[in-house]
Amino acid sequence: MDIEHLLSLKQLRAFVAVYRLRGLAPAAAQLSVTPSAVSVLIRQVEASLGTQLFDRRARALAPTAAAHDAIGLAERILRDVQQLGHQARELQARRGGSVHLAVTPAVGSALLPAAVQRFSREHPDVRLVIDDCAPDQFVGRIVGELAEFGIGTPERVGPEIELQTLIEDRLCIVCTAGHPLAQRRRVRWADLAGVPLIAVRPGYGVRRTLDAVAAQAGVPLQITHEVAFVSTAMWMTASGLGVSIWPSALLRDARHADLVVKPLTGPTVKRSISIVTRRGRSLSPASEAFVDCLRASVLHNR
Repeated sequence: MDIEHLLSLKQLRAFVAVYRLRGLAPAAAQLSVTPSAVSVLIRQVEASLGTQLFDRRARALAPTAAAHDAIGLAERILRDVQQLGHQARELQARRGGSVHLAVTPAVGSALLPAAVQRFSREHPDVRLVIDDCAPDQFVGRIVGELAEFGIGTPERVGPEIELQTLIEDRLCIVCTAGHPLAQRRRVRWADLAGVPLIAVRPGYGVRRTLDAVAAQAGVPLQITHEVAFVSTAMWMTASGLGVSIWPSALLRDARHADLVVKPLTGPTVKRSISIVTRRGRSLSPASEAFVDCLRASVLHNR
């Protein structure tokens, strides 16, 4: 049997104590056991190593050359185990470790700033790693374990991921205050027929949903401009180049004072932004703390 299956930490502690204190009685007092128990542990270590570690004398134990050779390694093993325990306690107390999450830039800019500020204040020793990736890379980051979890809306939900709803939102139209649609009490999908539209590129974000709902409603969309980011769509919309359609949660980052946001109806399209994890994988204590901050931030900003 390999040596690592024969030696225990209890035996190593007994060896180190006897080596440093040169006797069974003082070692037993330090370890809170009986001298006979220490004697048994030392003999077990010697049997496992196949060598004598101490010469027995009347009132003391004298280390052999083998003991001198082994003491440094034994103490290093015990220090490493102690450090492992310390790190585990730090992680459990959420005072260390790292949080590695995947998020698309639009969701990140809309939902993360307040949560990150709060988390950094409460857990200054935890390192944040934010993988701001494209929507078509989002799920792959989580399934491939390049990120511990993600925040977003997967376009396709497979059996390999699990979702916990963070926030429910709906598709809205964004236009300038002077646009004809801004004067309507409500805006229906049918009202978009013939209206120049600034849309996210195919394969990005809500485009698949936008195309599917418009087709279902029988509305031919007039997409005149395509973008990848909400921020680009906002300044283009504010410049009068068209109207745009986005989930309401992402519009928290819309800082143009002359823009109007109105929910789209007929049909109303609801979407969930979720905490996304790989199925069967639990979050680390640090990541759980971050999710707690994120939920509190979202609740506060409702």
